[in-house]
Amino acid sequence: MLYARLEDLRDKAERAVKGALAANGNGFQARLERDVMVAEQSGLLSALNAAEHGLCFGRLEFADGRDHHIGRIGIRQDDTERTPLVLDWRADVARPFYLATGHVPMGLRRRRHITTRGREVTALHDEILDLTDTERTGYEGADADAVLLAALDAARTGRMHDIVQTIQAEQDRVIRSPHQGVLVVEGGPGTGKTAVALHRAAYLLYAQRELLGKRGVLIVGPNPAFLGYIGEVLPSLGETGVLLAAPGDLFPGVRATGTDRPGAAEVKGRAAMAEVLARVVADRQTLPEGVPAGSGEDNDRVPEPALEIDHDDYGTLLLDRTMAHAARDRARATGLPHNLARPYFAFSVIDALTEQLTDRLGADPYGGPNLLGPDDVAQLGKEIATSADVHAAIDTLWPHLTPQQLVSEFLADPTHLSEEDAALVRRPAGDTDDWTPADVPLLDEAAELLGVDDTAERAAAERDRLERVAYAQGVLDLSLGSESYEFEDMEKEYLAAHDVIDAERMAERHEEADHRTAAERAAADRTWAFGHVIVDEAQELSEMAWRLLMRRCPTRSMTLVGDPAQTGDEAGCGSWKRILDPYVGDRFDRVRLGVNYRTPAEIMEVAAAVLRHHHPGFEPPRSVRSTGARPWVRETGDLAAAVAEGVRDTAPAEGRLAVIAPRPLHPALADALPGVRAGEEPDLTRPVVLLDPRQAKGLEFDTVIVAEPAQFPPSDLYVALTRATQHLGVVHTGSLPDGLADRTG
Repeated sequence: MLYARLEDLRDKAERAVKGALAANGNGFQARLERDVMVAEQSGLLSALNAAEHGLCFGRLEFADGRDHHIGRIGIRQDDTERTPLVLDWRADVARPFYLATGHVPMGLRRRRHITTRGREVTALHDEILDLTDTERTGYEGADADAVLLAALDAARTGRMHDIVQTIQAEQDRVIRSPHQGVLVVEGGPGTGKTAVALHRAAYLLYAQRELLGKRGVLIVGPNPAFLGYIGEVLPSLGETGVLLAAPGDLFPGVRATGTDRPGAAEVKGRAAMAEVLARVVADRQTLPEGVPAGSGEDNDRVPEPALEIDHDDYGTLLLDRTMAHAARDRARATGLPHNLARPYFAFSVIDALTEQLTDRLGADPYGGPNLLGPDDVAQLGKEIATSADVHAAIDTLWPHLTPQQLVSEFLADPTHLSEEDAALVRRPAGDTDDWTPADVPLLDEAAELLGVDDTAERAAAERDRLERVAYAQGVLDLSLGSESYEFEDMEKEYLAAHDVIDAERMAERHEEADHRTAAERAAADRTWAFGHVIVDEAQELSEMAWRLLMRRCPTRSMTLVGDPAQTGDEAGCGSWKRILDPYVGDRFDRVRLGVNYRTPAEIMEVAAAVLRHHHPGFEPPRSVRSTGARPWVRETGDLAAAVAEGVRDTAPAEGRLAVIAPRPLHPALADALPGVRAGEEPDLTRPVVLLDPRQAKGLEFDTVIVAEPAQFPPSDLYVALTRATQHLGVVHTGSLPDGLADRTG
């Protein structure tokens, strides 16, 4: 019945789309209705197709006789029936599936877990919650965690799957948290932080559909490989309108794929860079310099430095420092960004030059009042305002700037930095094709300081609007002219077009509507304010990156996910207080997930020992399972050959293996591993991948081989050692790092 209903819904949606596309209506209203219909039904189709895998995964049997099936999306029996065939997992009535226990059954007598492959049910597992109930189905299991453990032991595919079937109580409380501000979800490796954050996004989209459907949800992950890894989770839960982005993707029109030299990202990420860029912008608001104009003339006073402006009809005009200074003060007093304040500077300069020319041409030789009238002065002002030479002088003193231009020129000549810091960030001028992720917050800050002068675009839009209004008025006039005047002395018994609509409203109806999703519009709009923002590996972001993200979410409705113990980026903030204090103070909620679902106890013991050597008080999350397989170590004189041998010996028949090694070793290792390439974004669906610790953040593999662990900083080594769900191996040529040597065998 369930899949019959699914096919019925799918058929109806497909027919609606085909019917809308085949419609012959050419009017604006017809096009609008068609586009809306296609968008709505296409979205429904996407949700149905994505959620079909494991569509129904549970059943609740209540003591009062009620029962409900639980699934990834809600489906009703038919279009009129209010009772759902399948409950959406996010509905309140579905909560007992995740929270009920034998001590607190929440009205349940039985909870059934349904495992499927495609449309085939492969396993059932019943939990008895009412111990007085003697009815048995034959699917009862002694281990209440059997479904969870089966999911944890399953082979990895290179893509994260949703955990909707196995959400644990502590995770459910985070997912459905009512906190409206910043929620920090902290936890060690394998605690499900990322999965919880993604399911929280799905829950909020369900609970706040009207708001978030308009404003959208932004999910920020550490790198493109990670975004590919998590990319199927939300679609599998019926949510396709979320924007996923890496930090290097957060400035429209720029895709930051470059790599900074060591130390450069840390300098660029400092909060002080905001003030540095503000001073750089101020430096571009200049005054005339150099030899005073006309200094060779016999003047009573030494003239000021000035720009000489050739005016064809009236000789040379002088834009001196006093005039420019006054114009600059006027523009700065507006408090507007640089490009938006530029017209005020220009108007002031034009007024001053007009006054200069008026004094020159209209001076009375006998000392009387100026001989030029208001019309003459206005004409001179127009001539100066349209002079290319005048505007060239204005551009010299107060140029129009783009963020890319400003940041590129700053990095070529890093003023207002120490010599040491300047040497770290300096790069050739005009090198804008290789932006790095650390450059993106600088571009965003520059955009804030510069502003966008859209005067020309707004003027063009207004001209288009007036043309539409004029056309609409013509249509209405024709409508009026077509009325019969044979009975003009009689009261009209009908309404003409001009009686119910005016030209303005008619023109508005014929504007082209923007049918892009909120996510699509947000991706192209730097000033978009998201309804909610989720940040994974939040501890890695710099202070400048946080300035960017806080602009994207003025309401501060955010979920931040991370683990300060895994901070590896030099620019990372690490401390939640350091991250949030400038924006929300202590007004944030923090929860910690303490159970490790990914890493077996044998591996976690080794990883914790490494970090505990540097931080004696460190306590890792508690692993829920033990495999009996201790990590192995091999010392070798030929690293590439030993790693290749380890891959051949330990690669799982199903699942994925990762080799995690320092980036300089990747070319040699790739040569020794068939089908593996270095220097490219890894394809996580391949059986064997080659990564460095930063690329491995947030990912998990059945087997991991760590090469040359002594070359990793402690936090990076901790990340590398905690990626495996089953087996861990270590290959090295030199000594092992502290804390690792005595914990492996």
